[in-house]
Amino acid sequence: MLIAPLLAQAQTEAFSGGVAGLLAHAGWVARVVLAILLVFSLVSWSIILYKGLVLQRARSQSETFLNVFRKSSKFSEVNSVCSQLKASPLTGVFQAGYLEVNQQVRSSEQTGSSGRPVVRSLESLSRSLARAATVEVTRLERRLSFLATTASVTPFIGLFGTTWGIMTAFEDIGRMGSANLAVVAPGISEALVTTAMGLFAAIPALVFYNHFASRVKVLNAVMDDFALEFLNIVERNFT
Repeated sequence: MLIAPLLAQAQTEAFSGGVAGLLAHAGWVARVVLAILLVFSLVSWSIILYKGLVLQRARSQSETFLNVFRKSSKFSEVNSVCSQLKASPLTGVFQAGYLEVNQQVRSSEQTGSSGRPVVRSLESLSRSLARAATVEVTRLERRLSFLATTASVTPFIGLFGTTWGIMTAFEDIGRMGSANLAVVAPGISEALVTTAMGLFAAIPALVFYNHFASRVKVLNAVMDDFALEFLNIVERNFT
């Protein structure tokens, strides 16, 4: 006697209209899951936009820096433009090498070992360049780990919401004594919404993480090439 009214009420609630209706019907667990996934998605998109701008500036300013470096006849001339190209990781590598060269040259002049500027240890200079490159790579990779975390974690958070929604559907079946579509639709729709939201957060994060990681790898290779070029110039002119 009571099943028919309950089925009618469930049907009204289940098909109350679009995503808003699904959210209105969703239980507190599904709402918490959706809120968590929404936070992951918003933070991920913020990082995506931010890192896209940062890496674009790093690439364009690195090209400008290399042009200046290869056209200049003195390290001091290159050092004077570094403040204008701070987004380029090459400026950090160059300044570390420039500082090390100056320190070794001053030490050589103080000891009076020769009449010309001399760099005593190319190995020490190479270590300085390598340390600076590591610092720059770490800076470029900052916040990318959150994208990797989002890509790996959010599908499982969505899966938790899916499992909970299916459990809710079975509870409704047991409570109402019927497997009518109007009975199971609310729980199933709740499950599918959390699944979709988990994928919506994970897929862009994974795509852009791989994209940004490849761009950082390219910039890292550019820094390695620049360090070798810097060492060659110092070896020709200061040894």
